Amino acid sequence: MPKTFYIENLGCFKNQVDAEYMITALQDKGYARAETAETAELILVNTCTFIESAKKESIDTFFQLRQARKDAKIVMTGCMAERYGKDLLEMIPEADGIFGNRDPQRITDIADEVLAGKKSTYFPPNMRKAPRRKQFLSLKNSVYVKISEGCSNACTFCAIPKFRGTLSSRSLDDVATEIEGLIDSGVKEINLIAQDLASFGLDRGQDDFLPLLERILRKPGDYWLRMLYLYPDRFPEGVLNLAKSDTRLLPYFDLPFQHASGRLLKLMGRRGDDAEYLDLISRIRGTVPNAVVRSTFIVGFPGERDSDFETLLDFQQKAKIDWMGVFTYSREEGTPAYRMQSEDAFELFRPKAEERKHLLEDAQNEITAASLDRWVGQDLEVLIEEPIQGSAMGLGRSFLQAQEVDGLVVVHGEGLTPGQVVRTHVTKRNGVDLEARVL
Repeated sequence: MPKTFYIENLGCFKNQVDAEYMITALQDKGYARAETAETAELILVNTCTFIESAKKESIDTFFQLRQARKDAKIVMTGCMAERYGKDLLEMIPEADGIFGNRDPQRITDIADEVLAGKKSTYFPPNMRKAPRRKQFLSLKNSVYVKISEGCSNACTFCAIPKFRGTLSSRSLDDVATEIEGLIDSGVKEINLIAQDLASFGLDRGQDDFLPLLERILRKPGDYWLRMLYLYPDRFPEGVLNLAKSDTRLLPYFDLPFQHASGRLLKLMGRRGDDAEYLDLISRIRGTVPNAVVRSTFIVGFPGERDSDFETLLDFQQKAKIDWMGVFTYSREEGTPAYRMQSEDAFELFRPKAEERKHLLEDAQNEITAASLDRWVGQDLEVLIEEPIQGSAMGLGRSFLQAQEVDGLVVVHGEGLTPGQVVRTHVTKRNGVDLEARVL
């Protein structure tokens, strides 16, 4: 009988891709993937450590699995493992192994050892070439492709370089070949992900992001190419004409502004301000009229004044960003911002940060509603994610909605199946979702 494994994946899309690499590597070595943790000999907890709540979720998940499966071997993998290294085994001796996140396919180097009863730790160097994944954890016909690892932007609040390293790009040919293969296999949506897509290739002295897009778009086929996370201070202007001339490059721009106050952005290690960011949004919408803009913001950063927050509120009303996420500042050890504020001061300001978060979110509800209303009466292509059991309806997404973070399209139609693409006519808006009927 083959050895069995189960992976509990936590965190972002990048962790999901890492989990897919581990699944492929273990299966290639003869392991069988178990559907649940109850039947697995080896359990991998693919941890996240981006912010404090993610660390807590990772630790809680580990101990829940440890309690439920005392007889199984459990390895902590991913970002928390990489960030705390061998110390994590001392902090959590209940773990049977610790495995870093730089080259997920090397999980096979410790799997047998752990199952044999040896406590193992392994932190491989950066992946040189990405293996071809055979199973995907994303929804049918939608795949994430990570084009680079790590980040060199040095934002003062961000711990990512501590556990993902500085920028390390895959080769252009390696990425393009993988994507071309996915298109040939019938995948509809290719989601390009990285800490900063616009930095692709800069670690080797090449500005390769636009050449990568141009290479992919030379591939014939009916597919979506979605860009997730473009650093606004290094926005690649050439993307606009590409999106205007080829509708397969979705006019969906994920721009993590983080704030609008130039004074506070400078403290964050960023270069922009509200005027520059409003100008960028204007250029995007002026060139690509159907453009959809998503962004994220941080409130409660050390030194945030009432005037800084008023600047952010004013920016929100002027920018009218289609989709917005808001986070309260998380004090992460090892970052420059950690030293800007004491723990007492951080805790004292936390209620004010939460209040500001809610104010932004409440204001955004009206902005997003107005943005969605412009699609009522329009025709949209929708990728079905799942049918609604017991009804002639299904849930799906159009180009203006990214997986898991935005709203959905409720589609009225018979026989809808996951991964199916249908042409629809939008009939109404319900909250952050649209309703449509199959044409």
